[in-house]
Amino acid sequence: MLDNSSFNFFLSDIWPAVLEECKKNVATEAAYRLWISSLTPQSFENGKVCLTTHEFKRSIIIGKFLPVIKSAFMSVLGFDIDIEILALRSEDENEEADTSPKSFESTFDTFIVGSSNRLAYAAANAVAKNPGGVHNPLFIYGRSGLGKTHLLTAIEKEILKRKPKTRILYTNGESFTNDLVAHVLEKKMSDFHKNYRNADVLLFDDVQFIAGKIQTQEEFFHTFNALINTGKQIVLTSDRPPKDIERLEERLTSRFEQGLLVDIQPPDYETRMAIIKRKSSALGLELPDDAVEYIAEKLKTNIRQLEGAVKKIHAITLIDPSLPPIVLANEAIKDVLTVNRPISVIISNIIEQVGKTFGVSVEDIRSNKKKATISNARQFSMYIIREITNLSLEAIGKEFGGKNHSTVLYSIEAVEKKMEQNPALKATLFEITKNIQEN
Repeated sequence: MLDNSSFNFFLSDIWPAVLEECKKNVATEAAYRLWISSLTPQSFENGKVCLTTHEFKRSIIIGKFLPVIKSAFMSVLGFDIDIEILALRSEDENEEADTSPKSFESTFDTFIVGSSNRLAYAAANAVAKNPGGVHNPLFIYGRSGLGKTHLLTAIEKEILKRKPKTRILYTNGESFTNDLVAHVLEKKMSDFHKNYRNADVLLFDDVQFIAGKIQTQEEFFHTFNALINTGKQIVLTSDRPPKDIERLEERLTSRFEQGLLVDIQPPDYETRMAIIKRKSSALGLELPDDAVEYIAEKLKTNIRQLEGAVKKIHAITLIDPSLPPIVLANEAIKDVLTVNRPISVIISNIIEQVGKTFGVSVEDIRSNKKKATISNARQFSMYIIREITNLSLEAIGKEFGGKNHSTVLYSIEAVEKKMEQNPALKATLFEITKNIQEN
């Protein structure tokens, strides 16, 4: 069983798994988003996990969802714990705003700087030292797992270290939407406006999630203007630049682009080596160079995967310290190797697997033929490519004879509707994805 200090260290790491368990046991997606996802893990002391949420949500969560949350922790940890849910104090604006991960590592000092992220690091550091200055808004974009959230958390910590009374609001696209819905239902929009528009600094992760949500974009537009017009700092992150966020209103796109846009690319080999060594050291692991090099050579696109591999090695060594390091390294990365193949290989594999499932040739799927079976296979291919690779709609269209942005978007939305109407298609999608990962 983990002791208190160990549990505190891993609390932010296990929280996503706890949320996934909760999601499985809540009746609807809407209920999960409205109540469970608003919880923030704070601490573990004396066998009790402390979670916080907004005051007006607390009683409902305790009354209806506490058993679900306890069961989720039991499933993830393997032992029972007590849960305490506290209300955020309205007078404590930093506490109320904070939905950021409580990572003990996410500072500028622990951010490994390389050629792939140097500009983003420098811009974030400049913002932390001079909020509301020249880089406002700051928009950081890049694929998942490359350090965007690390930089946001580092900005937050650095500002509070310099000026502890700064009112910092840390949120993300999903939480902002859920918070808006909750305040609309409670008819407390004045509280919502006060909370967001009185911040000194707004740190907004995964802003792409508000795209396509009309009321959410409307509220964020006015929040953005209110803060910028009063000289308050805004930092946004996304998995793509503003112009590539489908269904994001043009007025938001133009405002995001009026500041500094910086991207983070996958880390180079030297940076990957440094990340593995830093994480190993933090966990008290002594990995030999051949194991570090092996992981760095195999996992090339995602910092989160690198850190996850080291964490897995650490967990395995607690169970069996006798295993050779290179065996540990191979065991830690075997489940994620498929996602690191070249995009072109992944796309070809997807189209091939879809073709086998639908009984259609690869050539037909890539063609302009309009026969229903071929069109369905083509739409399915576009959907899976989007889900697995996160390529832009334009890039996906090029794989199918130069289809335009609108055609690809239509195809993806068509598949989503078909899966809603026919759950069996979800099973088909799962099988295709499984085959792609195994081949």
